[in-house]
Amino acid sequence: MKQIIRWTQLTLFATCAAMLAGCWERPPMDVAQGGYRGTGMMAVSNPRDTAQKRAAQTVPEVLAPAAEGGPAAGTVFKNVPVLGGLSVGEFTRTMLAMTAWVSPKEGCNYCHKADDFASDALYTKVVARRMLQMTQAVNTDWKSHVAATGVTCYTCHRGQHVPEYSWFTPATNKQAARMTGNDGGQNKPSAVVGLTALPYDPFSAYLSGSKEIRVVSTTALPTPARQSIKDTEATYGLMVHMSQGLGVNCTYCHNTQSFSSWQGSTPKRVTAWHGIRMARELNNNFLESLTGVFPIERKGPQGDVAKINCETCHQGVFKPLAGAPLAAGYPAVLGPTVAPAAPAAPQTVATGPAPTTIKK
Repeated sequence: MKQIIRWTQLTLFATCAAMLAGCWERPPMDVAQGGYRGTGMMAVSNPRDTAQKRAAQTVPEVLAPAAEGGPAAGTVFKNVPVLGGLSVGEFTRTMLAMTAWVSPKEGCNYCHKADDFASDALYTKVVARRMLQMTQAVNTDWKSHVAATGVTCYTCHRGQHVPEYSWFTPATNKQAARMTGNDGGQNKPSAVVGLTALPYDPFSAYLSGSKEIRVVSTTALPTPARQSIKDTEATYGLMVHMSQGLGVNCTYCHNTQSFSSWQGSTPKRVTAWHGIRMARELNNNFLESLTGVFPIERKGPQGDVAKINCETCHQGVFKPLAGAPLAAGYPAVLGPTVAPAAPAAPQTVATGPAPTTIKK
């Protein structure tokens, strides 16, 4: 009997030890101080995970520059409304780079009809054109977030047709009308929010909609702007996603003495503020505008298109591609190109008598 009790105790001990071990990470760990001593602004990271994430930030070599001069692409090729101002050489170089960034296996035929490159028959070409405009908009209008590093198609795609990290609006809970089984949009361990029970769609309200991101109300009395407990949980869900997507913890942007205080926050919080608003604009003005272009098999359960979040570009590091300035090597993605001027219409010289005006 004593032996049975002893084995039972050992089994319970081993079970508890195994459960607790899942909460720990094997040392050694790296600790970096991000603020003044005593503020608790310490970033703790696993050097093995950090090395793995860094190794994944491979950057393709920049193609050799095109020869200067030459005719504009818009005067040689048909249907090039976005890149028509580039020289033929730079236009061809940009197309080769985009092919390697998005469809290295299929090549040009992923977007173009083999027998008519000017055709817009393939939806992928229409999407690619709009995505190129989106990239130019990021590099032109959102330097407050991307700074001088900029982005290219490769920043998100990494050699894949669809970026590895994107999001759709989750399917509607079929049991929403019932008390039993209704999860209220949360209480399910979701990788999006770090396997917590926080709301598993922190994106629709904040990265597509413009709901205020707060954890506490700014007034004591109930007002239309009052933050509910569920609003707080949704905000934390977005923050968990951002920490996970950038490979950082809360102190990368916030001072733990007062998370809401801007005075005690790091400058990176301002960059993140602009990044959230950039994601909203890109999702609303560029991606969702393509809803009617994408085929049904490329849409989510609610019929919406894939949209971006922080992890789409960052992919586990606080600077996408470890800060490699790939965009600087490709003028076409840095901003709109100037279309070539249309040739002036030939002037005609009138001959013979002037036409007679008949008054009625």
